[in-house]
Amino acid sequence: MRRRQVIQTVATSLVGPVAGRRALAASAAPVLVIGAGMAGLIAARRLHDAGVAVTVLEARERIGGRIHTSRLWPDLTVDLGASWIHGTQSNPLTALAAEVGARLVTTDYDSFASFDARLGRLPTGRGSEYLAMQQRVREAIRAGYRAPREQGLAASVRRRIGSGALSGAERRLLNHFLVSLADDEYAGDSAELSSWYWDSADSYPGLDAVLPEGYDALVHHLAQGLDIRLGQVVTQIRHDRNGVQVDTLSGRFNGSRVLVTLPLGVLQAGSVRFSPALPAAKREAIARLGMDSGVLSKVVLRFPQVFWDDVDWLEHVAPAARQGQFHQWLNLARVSGGTPALLGFLGGRYACEAEAGWRDDEIVADAMAALRAMYGAAVPEPTAWQIPRWSRDPFARGAYSFNRLGATPAMRDALAAPVQGRLFFAGEATHRKHFATVHGACLSGWTAAEALLQG
Repeated sequence: MRRRQVIQTVATSLVGPVAGRRALAASAAPVLVIGAGMAGLIAARRLHDAGVAVTVLEARERIGGRIHTSRLWPDLTVDLGASWIHGTQSNPLTALAAEVGARLVTTDYDSFASFDARLGRLPTGRGSEYLAMQQRVREAIRAGYRAPREQGLAASVRRRIGSGALSGAERRLLNHFLVSLADDEYAGDSAELSSWYWDSADSYPGLDAVLPEGYDALVHHLAQGLDIRLGQVVTQIRHDRNGVQVDTLSGRFNGSRVLVTLPLGVLQAGSVRFSPALPAAKREAIARLGMDSGVLSKVVLRFPQVFWDDVDWLEHVAPAARQGQFHQWLNLARVSGGTPALLGFLGGRYACEAEAGWRDDEIVADAMAALRAMYGAAVPEPTAWQIPRWSRDPFARGAYSFNRLGATPAMRDALAAPVQGRLFFAGEATHRKHFATVHGACLSGWTAAEALLQG
C-alpha cells in the first residue's frame, strides 16, 4: 500500500476550492509547521504531497514529540512516551503501521492479577469484592454524567458511594479504580477531572496494541523527504495580512501560513508569544483545559529473571495514603517475547510529586516497594531502568490533555479554530472527540492541513 493510500484513510476526499490550493502551492513562502510530532508530521506530509512548500520547525534534536522510542537496551525497545494504538479497527494508525510493516501486539485488560497492599492476592472473579467495587465506581461515574451540578470526578464518585462508610479494603479498591479508570486514562488527577466531561472522548473498536519494535517507525515514515529543522526553539509567532514570522533561538523564519502543534502544556506555560495576541476564546481554552497540572508517569525496570504472573497486567491496590503508587504494571516479557522487564505507572498527584521532586533512585525504590508488597521480600533488585519525566520536559510539560473541572468539550473547538486565515492549530488537545491519543493528533493534523488547502 502506498503512503498516499494510507493518508487517504484519514479523510475520504479533498474539499475546498481548487483555486485556494493553487494559490497556496504557488506561494514562494512556505507553510511553517511548529512541531514534528504526529500532528505536525501528518499535516506536513499532506501539504507536501499536495505540492505545497513546507518547513517543519522542531525544538528537540529528534522528531516524534511525545512519541519517543528508546533503544538504550539492544534486546528491548522501549516507548517512553506514547505506547498504544487505542482501538485497532478502522484506526488510521493501524493502516499506517501496516504500510510501514510495523508489528503489532495486542494487550488484553482481562488478562491480569491483582494484589492488595495488605491482603495479598485478590480474588477477582464473579462475586468478588473487587468486581463489586469496580461496578459501584462505574455506576457512580455514570450518575455524575447526568448530575445537575458539575463536580470533580473523585468527589462526585465518593459522595455517591458513601466512602465514609467503607471498610479499609473497600476504600483502597475505590481509590485504585479512580486511578486506573480515570487518572491513568486522562493523565489528570481524579480530583480535577470534570464529572461531566472527563470521559467525553470517542474510541475505535478493537483491542489496543503496542509496537514492539517502536512507535517511532510511524513518524520516521511520515517524515521522509520533508524539510525538518531540528533544534529550533520557537519564542514568538507573528502574523499579519502579508504572512507570518516565526522567531526561534536560532533565527527567524518567514512563511505564508503557520500551523502550531505545540502541546497544550507549552501553550499554558506561555513560553511562545503570539503577536497579535490570540483571541479571547482561544486563551480561555488554553487556560481552562487540563495538562499543566496532570501527568501519567512511567518507569521501566529490567530484572535478572521473571518472577511475576504470566499475564498482561499486574495491579497493585495501594494504601490510601499512597493512592496512585505504581498501581498498574504491563508485563513486557509477554510483549517482547521474553525479556524480563516491567513497565510501571504512577498516576494522579502522586505522579506529579514523583516527577517534580524525586531522584531516579527514589522512584525505583518506590516501585520496588510496590512489587515487594505484591510478590514478597525476595523480589530481586532491578538490573537497569529507564524513567521519562514528561511534566519536566519544557517541550511537552505534561503527558496529554484532559477535561478539567470547569472546562467544556467546545473549548477544544476554540483551541483548534484558525485565526485570520494565517494561524492554524493542531495536536491531540485540539480534537474534541479523540483528545489524549496519537490518532487524535493524527486526525487533527489532517483537518488542519485540509483547512490550509482550502485557502
